[in-house]
Amino acid sequence: MQRWYGKLLGFIAGWLLLRHPAGGVIGLVIGHAFDAGWLAPRQQKDYGVFGLSPDATQTEIDQAYRRLISQYHPDRVAGAAPELRAQAESRAAELNAAYDRLRRGRDGRKRPRR
Repeated sequence: MQRWYGKLLGFIAGWLLLRHPAGGVIGLVIGHAFDAGWLAPRQQKDYGVFGLSPDATQTEIDQAYRRLISQYHPDRVAGAAPELRAQAESRAAELNAAYDRLRRGRDGRKRPRR
Protein backbone atom coordinates (compact mmCIF):
# COMPACT_ATOMS: atom_id res chain seq x y z
CA MET A 1 0.00 0.00 0.00
CA GLN A 2 1.32 3.40 -0.90
CA ARG A 3 1.55 6.10 1.70
CA TRP A 4 -0.60 9.16 1.19
CA TYR A 5 -0.51 11.05 4.46
CA GLY A 6 2.73 12.90 3.65
CA LYS A 7 1.04 14.65 0.74
CA LEU A 8 -1.93 15.66 2.88
CA LEU A 9 0.14 16.88 5.81
CA GLY A 10 2.59 18.64 3.49
CA PHE A 11 -0.23 20.45 1.70
CA ILE A 12 -1.82 21.61 4.96
CA ALA A 13 1.51 22.66 6.50
CA GLY A 14 2.61 24.51 3.36
CA TRP A 15 -0.71 26.34 3.10
CA LEU A 16 -0.68 27.36 6.76
CA LEU A 17 2.98 28.37 6.90
CA LEU A 18 3.07 30.42 3.73
CA ARG A 19 -0.60 31.55 3.76
CA HIS A 20 -0.70 31.26 -0.01
CA PRO A 21 -1.92 28.60 -2.45
CA ALA A 22 1.64 28.19 -3.73
CA GLY A 23 2.63 27.13 -0.21
CA GLY A 24 0.19 24.26 -0.48
CA VAL A 25 1.79 23.15 -3.75
CA ILE A 26 5.29 23.33 -2.25
CA GLY A 27 4.11 21.35 0.77
CA LEU A 28 2.47 18.81 -1.54
CA VAL A 29 5.76 18.28 -3.40
CA ILE A 30 7.66 17.83 -0.14
CA GLY A 31 4.97 15.42 1.08
CA HIS A 32 5.25 13.43 -2.14
CA ALA A 33 9.01 13.17 -1.64
CA PHE A 34 8.36 11.82 1.85
CA ASP A 35 5.78 9.29 0.62
CA ALA A 36 7.96 8.14 -2.27
CA GLY A 37 10.88 7.45 0.06
CA TRP A 38 13.21 10.06 -1.40
CA LEU A 39 13.99 11.28 2.10
CA ALA A 40 14.54 7.81 3.58
CA PRO A 41 17.94 6.98 5.06
CA ARG A 42 20.28 5.25 2.66
CA GLN A 43 20.63 2.20 4.89
CA GLN A 44 16.92 1.46 4.65
CA LYS A 45 17.23 1.62 0.87
CA ASP A 46 20.12 -0.84 1.03
CA TYR A 47 17.98 -3.34 2.90
CA GLY A 48 15.24 -2.80 0.31
CA VAL A 49 17.66 -3.73 -2.49
CA PHE A 50 17.82 -7.21 -0.98
CA GLY A 51 14.13 -7.31 -0.05
CA LEU A 52 14.92 -7.44 3.68
CA SER A 53 13.74 -5.52 6.70
CA PRO A 54 16.21 -3.39 8.71
CA ASP A 55 16.21 -5.93 11.54
CA ALA A 56 17.66 -8.68 9.31
CA THR A 57 20.62 -10.64 10.63
CA GLN A 58 24.00 -10.76 8.95
CA THR A 59 23.30 -14.34 7.85
CA GLU A 60 20.08 -13.28 6.12
CA ILE A 61 21.91 -10.43 4.39
CA ASP A 62 24.64 -12.80 3.21
CA GLN A 63 22.11 -15.34 1.90
CA ALA A 64 20.09 -12.69 0.06
CA TYR A 65 23.27 -11.25 -1.46
CA ARG A 66 24.50 -14.64 -2.67
CA ARG A 67 21.09 -15.54 -4.10
CA LEU A 68 20.70 -12.27 -5.98
CA ILE A 69 24.28 -11.90 -7.18
CA SER A 70 24.19 -15.43 -8.61
CA GLN A 71 21.05 -14.44 -10.49
CA TYR A 72 22.33 -11.09 -11.82
CA HIS A 73 26.07 -11.72 -12.24
CA PRO A 74 27.22 -10.41 -15.65
CA ASP A 75 29.08 -13.64 -16.45
CA ARG A 76 25.85 -15.57 -16.09
CA VAL A 77 24.16 -13.57 -18.86
CA ALA A 78 27.20 -13.31 -21.13
CA GLY A 79 25.35 -14.75 -24.14
CA ALA A 80 22.21 -12.66 -23.70
CA ALA A 81 21.15 -9.55 -25.56
CA PRO A 82 23.22 -6.41 -24.93
CA GLU A 83 20.40 -4.63 -23.09
CA LEU A 84 19.94 -7.61 -20.75
CA ARG A 85 23.68 -7.65 -20.06
CA ALA A 86 23.61 -3.93 -19.29
CA GLN A 87 20.67 -4.42 -16.89
CA ALA A 88 22.46 -7.31 -15.17
CA GLU A 89 25.67 -5.27 -14.82
CA SER A 90 23.84 -2.31 -13.29
CA ARG A 91 21.87 -4.56 -10.92
CA ALA A 92 25.06 -6.40 -9.88
CA ALA A 93 26.81 -3.09 -9.23
CA GLU A 94 23.84 -1.93 -7.14
CA LEU A 95 23.90 -5.19 -5.15
CA ASN A 96 27.65 -4.97 -4.54
CA ALA A 97 27.47 -1.33 -3.40
CA ALA A 98 24.54 -2.00 -1.04
CA TYR A 99 26.23 -5.10 0.38
CA ASP A 100 29.47 -3.19 1.02
CA ARG A 101 27.61 -0.37 2.77
CA LEU A 102 25.67 -2.82 4.94
CA ARG A 103 28.81 -4.78 5.85
CA ARG A 104 30.69 -1.58 6.65
CA GLY A 105 27.81 -0.38 8.82
CA ARG A 106 27.57 -3.65 10.73
CA ASP A 107 31.30 -4.17 11.17
CA GLY A 108 31.95 -0.55 12.12
CA ARG A 109 34.98 -0.32 9.89
CA LYS A 110 35.81 0.24 6.28
CA ARG A 111 36.38 -2.85 4.19
CA PRO A 112 39.69 -2.93 2.33
CA ARG A 113 39.54 -2.52 -1.43
CA ARG A 114 40.94 -5.28 -3.60
